[in-house]
Amino acid sequence: MITRKSLLAGAFGAALLAAPAFVVSFVPTGPAIAQEAMKLPTDAEALIAATAKGDVPFRIEIADEPGERSMGLMFRKDLADDQGMLFVFEQTQPVGFWMKNTPLPLDLVFVGPDGKVLDVLPGTPFSEAVIAPDEPARFVLELKAGTAAKTGIADGVMLKHRAITAAAGNPG
Repeated sequence: MITRKSLLAGAFGAALLAAPAFVVSFVPTGPAIAQEAMKLPTDAEALIAATAKGDVPFRIEIADEPGERSMGLMFRKDLADDQGMLFVFEQTQPVGFWMKNTPLPLDLVFVGPDGKVLDVLPGTPFSEAVIAPDEPARFVLELKAGTAAKTGIADGVMLKHRAITAAAGNPG
């Protein structure tokens, strides 16, 4: 059975692939590219997910530079349950990710400029399929697969962090 959401997602995905502003975390691989995981410093401030189950803190790495966003969690073999990576974009825009060179299954939490969760989508290890929400996002939080469901992170949940607060004053 085809649902309205799947039709919208298909149409949105086709439009995104044709849009020049579409951002995808593609990094070339080959002998010249090191097969090493990038590890950014853990931010001093925890990201807080304000869920129906209560506030849930996460230790996060912030990927706010193009090279950091391109690399993300590629080649990472482990991630603690309370750890994640927050991708910060300069403006709210259509975004998409893939899982090539990423051995960990992930939850990709797409977030608007106000910190509101727009969608939570699964990331399958090593997949080259584009993972994109139905609407533009300003942030993406990557967590270990299953963490969003366990902690109550779903559409409409608010995420709090100084990086998100700063963007709220500059919605882009």
